[in-house]
Amino acid sequence: MAARTRLSLLFPKNLPPFRHKKLVHTESAAKEPEYPPIVASLTAKSKSARLRQVEEQVKKICASPVQEKLSLITRIQRKKFVVYPQTFARNADRWYQHFTKTAYIPGLPEKFTPAPVEPVAEGSSPSPAARTAVPGIGDDAFADLRSLVTRVILQEQWHMKKRKPFVYRHQEQTFGPLLRSLVTELTPNLGKYNPLLLLSSLDISPQVNFYWRRGQRIIPKGHRRRHLEPTRFQIDDHPHCQIRITQQLPQFTPLEASYAAEVPEITYAPNLMPLFRRQYDNNIFTGAKLPDPACYGHTQFHLVPDRYHRDRMARMQQSDQVEVFLRANALASLFAWTGAQAMYQGFWNHEDVTRPFVSQAVITDGHFFSFFCYQLNTVALSVETDANNPRKNLLWGTESLRLYDSVQDGEVVGLNDGVIELLVRFLMNQP
Repeated sequence: MAARTRLSLLFPKNLPPFRHKKLVHTESAAKEPEYPPIVASLTAKSKSARLRQVEEQVKKICASPVQEKLSLITRIQRKKFVVYPQTFARNADRWYQHFTKTAYIPGLPEKFTPAPVEPVAEGSSPSPAARTAVPGIGDDAFADLRSLVTRVILQEQWHMKKRKPFVYRHQEQTFGPLLRSLVTELTPNLGKYNPLLLLSSLDISPQVNFYWRRGQRIIPKGHRRRHLEPTRFQIDDHPHCQIRITQQLPQFTPLEASYAAEVPEITYAPNLMPLFRRQYDNNIFTGAKLPDPACYGHTQFHLVPDRYHRDRMARMQQSDQVEVFLRANALASLFAWTGAQAMYQGFWNHEDVTRPFVSQAVITDGHFFSFFCYQLNTVALSVETDANNPRKNLLWGTESLRLYDSVQDGEVVGLNDGVIELLVRFLMNQP
């Protein structure tokens, strides 16, 4: 029987270990490329070329100063939907929430909730001024402010009895001077309690504009048909007056608190609201030019138009649209004003805000006052930048509150101290 023998391998046994050898593909991967990467052409008519053109334009805008950045953003003139803050379209507030990615929260932020008032001893009746408590303002100072509001109401009522207002200009000629006098009287009187108001700027009948992109559509006809096009929007607002300050107001809530807010989703085209597309210059304007030091917004004051009548809307069985009109007005106006302020600081669609921007608004028809607060958490609203953006803008608001009932025999009947308190709290807001 033959013995088993081990066959020798074809290579020697003293071969060095294989792990000490370097692989060929490892050495080539470590080398730097000898040629630049292949990129799409800037002049070709292809999708990759269009993407590179967009990337180069974004880099150019990001590297530009604010003045040139605004010019580059608004340079291309295309047809856009014009959003009117004061609109009588049904349920306009839901449409505006979708266009601006804003969630509505009933009520006001916690800082505007009234503070508890000390109880009054038995047998003594509290004065009208003592029923409210405004931080930083005593009862005597609030009583002076209350008498100031009463004097303004009586003064305008006495003047308006001398002449009859023109047709379709009743609100402008009757309650416009009242609102203007109320703001111009309260602002300097509260300056000693809020030093920020002493450095503020008061704009009478200013102009506020904002331009942005939200969503996209397929072009139905023309030489660019079947192409995707971003949906563009423009707001041209004309508040009655507004206050601008040199320091930014503090945020009402952290940015992270807006992640769980719900924004209505509208799947219909904007022209079904109805909105109409027009072509003119794209404008972004806060009411003042860039070099103005008072570049931050404080409070806007709006006067409703003559067509807005509560009694007429009730007779037409549209009482549910009374507050919708006010919410839509506040949402569109504050979004345009606050978004323009963010643009003035260098933020835009591809460079989202790093801090919230805050503004306030008061809307009135002379008798009823509505108070709104807005916090801008994002301006990245286009399809490209809104894909994984959990931020949402927030709007707080109250129902309509009546300031007074009527004027009889030179006396203001039914003056509401709660409305005066809220107005003072709004003007007292400071960093």
